[in-house]
Amino acid sequence: MSKTVGIKFRNSQRIQYLSSAGFVLKKGDKIIVMTDNGPLMGEVFIEPREMPFSCSQNSSMEVFRLPLEEEIKRHEQNCILEERVYRFCEQKIKEKHIPMVLSSVERLFDESKIVVSFTADGRVDFRELLKALVETFNVKIEIRQIGVRQKASMKGGLGPCGRALCCSSFLNEFVPVTIKMAKIQNVSLNPGKISGMCGRLMCCLSYEYDFYEKTKKKFPALGSKVGTKKGIGKVIRQDALKGMVTVMLESGELFNVVAEKDLVDNVVQAKNRSSKRGKKKKTKRGKNS
Repeated sequence: MSKTVGIKFRNSQRIQYLSSAGFVLKKGDKIIVMTDNGPLMGEVFIEPREMPFSCSQNSSMEVFRLPLEEEIKRHEQNCILEERVYRFCEQKIKEKHIPMVLSSVERLFDESKIVVSFTADGRVDFRELLKALVETFNVKIEIRQIGVRQKASMKGGLGPCGRALCCSSFLNEFVPVTIKMAKIQNVSLNPGKISGMCGRLMCCLSYEYDFYEKTKKKFPALGSKVGTKKGIGKVIRQDALKGMVTVMLESGELFNVVAEKDLVDNVVQAKNRSSKRGKKKKTKRGKNS
C-alpha cells in the first residue's frame, strides 16, 4: 500500500497520479515534480491517500520537493508572461494571415525557453512569427506543431457519454482508430456520432474492438444460410454482446438464437456437399456405362 497524490500541471486538464514520497500535502499545494523533460511545478488536486494498486501511479514521475516562496512568485510571473506571449501570437497570426491555430504557451520551470504549440492542416512557415517573438521578448522560443488529438487532451472537455474526455483524463498514448472498429461494433457511421471533440474518430471505439473481432469470428457471416431447430434460415443480424444472431426463416419469420448452441453446425454446407458428391458419382457411373 502506497500513498498516491493526484496533481495537475498548467495547460493540462489531466490528473497525474504519483507517489507522494512521504510529503504531507493538501489540496492546492504547489510541488516540484521530476519528469522526463525536467522539473515542473504542479498543484495538488487530490490529497494523498492509500491506493491498493501501484499501477495507478505514474512511474515516470515523482514528487521531488516543495517549492520555495521565490519559485512560487517566479511561477506566477511566468504565467503572466505566458498570457502576454499568447495574446502577441494571436495578433501576429491575424496580421500575417498565418494558417495556424494557437493551442498553448508554456514557459519551462527553469526559464530556459518558451514553448508555443499550435495546430494546422499542413506544414506552416512560421519564421516571421518566431523572429517577432524573439525580438519582442528576448528569450529562446520554440514553436511546436501538435495534432488535434493532443490539443483536445490539453484543453479537456466532456464527451457525448457525459464524462471527461479519455485523452484528458487517463489515456497516456493515442492508439490508431479506424472506421472498421465502428463497423464491427454495429455503431452508426454518422460522423457526428462517432467523432470526438478533436474531429477524429473517438478513442473509445478501440476499447472493445478486440472482443468484437474475436467473438464475431465464431459467428456465421451475415447473409449466410444456417440450420436451426425451426429449419433453414439466413443470418441478418449479429449481437456480439449477447452472443446471439438473428435468423430469418424461409417463411419470413425472425427469431434470435444463441450462436454457439442453437445453430445446427454446417447443416446447409453438409447438404450441399452431399448433393455435389451424389452428382459426381452419377456422372462417373454414366461414363463407365
